[in-house]
Amino acid sequence: MDPTEFLFVCDKVAPMVEEALAPLIGTEYGAEELCMGADNTPTERLDKIAEDIILAVFRSRKVCRALLSEEAGMVQDIGGESGIAYLDPVDGSFNTGVGIPFYALSIGLSDGEKMVAGYVRNLANCETFTAIRGKGAFLNGKPIRVSKKTELNVSAMSIYARAPELIALLDKGLRARRGRKFGASALELCYVACGRIEGFLDLRNTLRITDAAAGMFICEEAGGIVTSPDGSPVSFPDDVCSGRKLLAANPAIHKLVSDIVRLE
Repeated sequence: MDPTEFLFVCDKVAPMVEEALAPLIGTEYGAEELCMGADNTPTERLDKIAEDIILAVFRSRKVCRALLSEEAGMVQDIGGESGIAYLDPVDGSFNTGVGIPFYALSIGLSDGEKMVAGYVRNLANCETFTAIRGKGAFLNGKPIRVSKKTELNVSAMSIYARAPELIALLDKGLRARRGRKFGASALELCYVACGRIEGFLDLRNTLRITDAAAGMFICEEAGGIVTSPDGSPVSFPDDVCSGRKLLAANPAIHKLVSDIVRLE
């Protein structure tokens, strides 16, 4: 499918998801765990409802050949001739379940070799981040770029790390002015893309391709650099049970942070 058409279909399905989830946000019923997903984590009712809507629309529009979702796993019968979509129907499930307005629909499209389009929509406020390969990144249709800040002491970063890892980073000199952890990695990567924060660092080794595909691509199209935390290339398998570590930041902050991570 043409990347522009892909984003058009995403724009059509997103309001359907928002409408279906609206009465369930912040409720025990919406957060009820129905089963274990393909990623070996519980599937909440909100996740299942959103995924079912998206799968139905994607099949009717033959958006791609296959779709990988952390709930359903690999779905091969979407109907398109080529391409694979990476779907997180509700990124930020905890936020959704308790009513914190920071959760997203995240969908990336690959031609089988490289990402060609990305779509991340904050389902709480309708902010929509998009990108098409070679054409840049956008927020609600307006071009966005990563921050131009070059020093950590004036920067804000989202950092996901266990206590020993965080202590080690601080000992090595990682001193961002502000630390933020919002609870929805797809949106946080987009916040790097539009300059709201300077970097996103996840050391947990649990970030999956469905979580990150769209946000990583949008960040890169906005001028950001996305790698493993030490600056080496990062590669995600088509497997919702395999996690990775990640660093995404503007070029200057990326170098500073990756240099710190590599310190012995």
